[in-house]
Amino acid sequence: MVSTVTVSTITTIAALGLAAGIGVFVILLLIGLLASKELLGASSNAKGKLLARYLNISIIPLLIAFAVIVGLKVVEILA
Repeated sequence: MVSTVTVSTITTIAALGLAAGIGVFVILLLIGLLASKELLGASSNAKGKLLARYLNISIIPLLIAFAVIVGLKVVEILA
């Protein structure tokens, strides 16, 4: 019985650690992509402006993931 509780506790802690690591990765990637989009959009090069528009393809899902992460943290604090 004790070993089962210990194993499930360790599994839960590892899963939460993995989720936190993924959340940090998503936020850092989002910041990097947003900065790249701003820099490319400010360039006078036509290819740069086109690439800045194409970055929206990856930015929008990351913004949704960011909103979910923030929402879960708010619920966690309020609960």
